[in-house]
Amino acid sequence: MVAPDFLGFGRSDKPAEDGAYSFELHRQSLIELIEALDLRHIALVVQDWGGLIGLALPMVMPQRFGALLVMNTMLGTGDEPLGRGFLDWRAFCNRNPDMDVARLMQRACPHLSDAEAAAYAAPYPDAAYKAGVRAFPNLVPDRSDAPGAALSRQARDFWRTAWTGKSLMAIGMKDPVLGPPVMRALHATIRNCPQPIEIAEGGHFLQEWGEGIARIACDTL
Repeated sequence: MVAPDFLGFGRSDKPAEDGAYSFELHRQSLIELIEALDLRHIALVVQDWGGLIGLALPMVMPQRFGALLVMNTMLGTGDEPLGRGFLDWRAFCNRNPDMDVARLMQRACPHLSDAEAAAYAAPYPDAAYKAGVRAFPNLVPDRSDAPGAALSRQARDFWRTAWTGKSLMAIGMKDPVLGPPVMRALHATIRNCPQPIEIAEGGHFLQEWGEGIARIACDTL
């Protein structure tokens, strides 16, 4: 399994300037990682920004990908309005540049222990480390000419017409930002994707409800 941290997150480098981050920077870094490791037969697992960026990868190297597991995410095509849940989240992030990561994770995943929430927050000891966290909400393409929008529309066309691999979608039904309406719209764009798995108690970070999903994914993909 290869589970890269985006730049600005986890154990990856964290440029301190918000403007250092871009849609294309994140995408190109993943393309180069895949090529450097010569990854093949990839089962792509994406959630949130993992999907916004990750769903725009297979179209340029389709021979490397064979399966998809997609959870609570979207394509930022810029030609469809962003939902109220996302707009509210972006406004909150812009008002709170030094976000309390542990508190936010426990709010989204009430079953996390204090220690687990603290582990999520550990890479961000103060606001200087949170430029990537702050930048992401404003990088979501929100108009047709926004950076990343054209690439995302190309990706949408790929998933609709050219994708030949296996697919599985899981939806955290309690996600207020990228929940059922957004996911069902995405489902319609993924060729031959079976009916989604609905996790009734699942929130935005659906991987935190992932044991059942993992079993089904192993059987399906």
